[in-house]
Amino acid sequence: MSNRSSLDSNQELAQLIDQWTREKGTFEAPIMGLTLYRAETLAQPSSSMMDASLCMIAQGKKQVILSEETYTYDSNHFLFTAIDLPVIAQVLEASVERPYLSIVLRLDPYVLAQIMLEAHIPFKDVNTEKKGMAVGVVNSELNDAFIRLIKLLDTPQDIPILSPLIIKEIFYRLLMSPQGDRLKRIVAAGTTGHRIVKAIEWLKTNFAKSFSIEELASTLGMSASSFHQHFRDITSMSPLQYQKRIRLTEARRLLMTEEYDISSTSMQVGYESLSQFSREYKRFFGVSPSVDIKNI
Repeated sequence: MSNRSSLDSNQELAQLIDQWTREKGTFEAPIMGLTLYRAETLAQPSSSMMDASLCMIAQGKKQVILSEETYTYDSNHFLFTAIDLPVIAQVLEASVERPYLSIVLRLDPYVLAQIMLEAHIPFKDVNTEKKGMAVGVVNSELNDAFIRLIKLLDTPQDIPILSPLIIKEIFYRLLMSPQGDRLKRIVAAGTTGHRIVKAIEWLKTNFAKSFSIEELASTLGMSASSFHQHFRDITSMSPLQYQKRIRLTEARRLLMTEEYDISSTSMQVGYESLSQFSREYKRFFGVSPSVDIKNI
């Protein structure tokens, strides 16, 4: 398509997201895994667990920090993460006149694996980009697919039949993009990336428990050194750092509910020492838990 067509599709995508997010900043669409976002003001960076997902911006700009690495994307670039990752995110461009408008589609590893089989998409687990997060260039085909997906909200009766087909198309285009190998490495059964996903699933469920790197690696059929290296290659952090960030992110969420005090929160997320919890909380969020509670 021409550049003009690409621009038109981006503007149409922005109009559609604007339409569905005017009343609420976040719209959980009645389409599996689809969420629309709107922001009219700039806020402080926020920490969260980012699901494996494809993120598109129709208007504005956003920054995501993973460990020591920064990913910035806008209407010309998408962000995707092939695995669930603890990140710090911040919208960089937003105003009442020109709000930040974005769309997030959660990735389904089973559908992705099915596409790889059906389309006979080859993949070799060697010499590929290992990071589980990447920024790619948006094309009009991807924009158009998202436009068709959002338009289904006007005809709810069509959603059960047509939305899976459009989502499958979006996943296919992502797999075939220059960033596709990162995703294939995670999805393809038997790869080291697939094993790391299993480890991440375990850590997310058992983040409050102490664990042995050697034992976890053994359950995956990997040596401790190999597991540690591949985990860091994909997530940009060690397994223990990953666990710590899950703990701290969950701790902040609990403190925001006002149902937990600092002491009970620290124990709830797995800390035996309150002083260690407070120290690591301040190191990660920049303020102590007691100060953060007042600011929330």
